[in-house]
Amino acid sequence: MRFIHTSDWHLGQTLHHFERRFEHQCFLDWLLATLVTEQAQTLLISGDIFDNANPSAAAQKQFYQFLQQAKARVPALNIVIIAGNHDSPGRLEMPAPFLAGMDASVIGFVPRDAAGQIDVSRLVIPLQDTQGVAAWCLAIPFLRPGDVPRVADLAEGLDPYTAGITALYQQTLAHALSLRQAGQPIIALGHCHMVGGEVSQDSERPIVIGGSEALSAKMFDANIAYAALGHLHLAQMVGQQAHIRYCGSPIPLSFAEVAYPHQVLRFDTAGETVVDVTPLLVPRAVDLLRVPNKAAPMAEVLAALAALNLPADLAPEQYPFLEVRIALEQPEPGLRAQIEAAIEGKPVRLAKIETRFAAKNSAELEDETLPELAQLQPDAIFNRLYRSKYAADAPPELMAALAELMLNAGADEK
Repeated sequence: MRFIHTSDWHLGQTLHHFERRFEHQCFLDWLLATLVTEQAQTLLISGDIFDNANPSAAAQKQFYQFLQQAKARVPALNIVIIAGNHDSPGRLEMPAPFLAGMDASVIGFVPRDAAGQIDVSRLVIPLQDTQGVAAWCLAIPFLRPGDVPRVADLAEGLDPYTAGITALYQQTLAHALSLRQAGQPIIALGHCHMVGGEVSQDSERPIVIGGSEALSAKMFDANIAYAALGHLHLAQMVGQQAHIRYCGSPIPLSFAEVAYPHQVLRFDTAGETVVDVTPLLVPRAVDLLRVPNKAAPMAEVLAALAALNLPADLAPEQYPFLEVRIALEQPEPGLRAQIEAAIEGKPVRLAKIETRFAAKNSAELEDETLPELAQLQPDAIFNRLYRSKYAADAPPELMAALAELMLNAGADEK
C-alpha cells in the first residue's frame, strides 16, 4: 500500500502581516498532482491544518476544496486527518459526516462513550484497497492533559501526562491488534513533541505548559509499522528510527525555516512492515530572503540591499519576503526609511527588520534590590535600562522626551 504523509499546513497563516494564501494554494495544487502521479492510496494529515482555532472562511475553503478535488482525482483514496494543537477539534470534526462519504476520517477529539470512558475503537480506522481492508490506522489527535487516561500506581518520577499518552497508544494498539489480519500493517498518527526533536523557535509554540510535553519513542510498539507525526516543522526521524518520522511543514513558516527541506513523505508497506520511505520535496512558490545572512553594520546592509538582483517578471504574489538583519552600536533614527529607500522599486516585500546590538552588561540593574530601585527617579531607572541594553547613556533628546511625557502624565493626574 502506498501512503503520503503530510502535516503542519497552517492554512491562514500570515508572515509579519503578509497573508500566504498563494503559497498554500501552490502547495495544495502540487500535492493533488503528486497524489495522482505517485498513485497514492492513503493520505495522512498529522495535524495543524489551520494556523489558529478560528480560521478564516478563505482558509477553510482552501482545505475543503482540496479534499473534494483529491477525492475526485483519486477516487479510491483513503484520507485520515487528526487535529493539531493549533486546530479547533470541534471545528475540524463538524463536517465529519459529510467527509465520511469521501472516505475521509477526521479525529479532532478523544472520543468518549456515554459513561465518559475513552472509546478507543473510534481511534482505529480501517484503510481500504480494492480487496478490502489492507491496513489499520491509529488516529490519535493532539492530546491535552484532560484527554489522556489516568495511570494507576504511577512509578516515582514518571509524569502523569506522558504516562497517560503512552497508555492511550497502548490501549488503541491493543484494539487494532484484535482486528488485524495477517499481513495488515498498523500505522500510527500523532501530533506531539518527541524527545530529541529539533524545534523551530520562531514558529512552534510549546504544546503543554510546564515542559512535560516531550514524549519517548518507546511509546511506539514494535507492531507499529510507521508513526506519521506532526508538530515539528523540520522534517526529521525520531531517535534515528526511520519508521518514526516528522514530515515537517510544506512551506517555511518563519525566516528561521528558510533552509529546511520542505517536503511530504511517501512510504510503502509490504505485509506488516514499511519497505521504503522517500521524501518528495515541495517546490517553493515564494522565496524568503535574509539580507545579509548574518547581521552586519548599516552601511554593508544598505549596499547588499541595493545589490539585490531579482527577476523582473514576478507577479506581486510571488515577490520574495525580506528579513533585513542589522548590527548596531546604538539605535538608528530613521532605520526603516533608509531600508525602504534601498529597496524602492525592487520586487520584494519587507517583512521584518532584525536589529542586534553589541553584548550588554545588565549586572548594574540585577544587583539593585527593590528598595534601592524605589529610591531612584524614573529617569534614572530609564537611563539604567537603556545603558543595560545599548551600553551607552540615553541621548539627551530621548531623556527630554521622557521628561515631557512624565510632565504630561503628572498634569493629567491633577
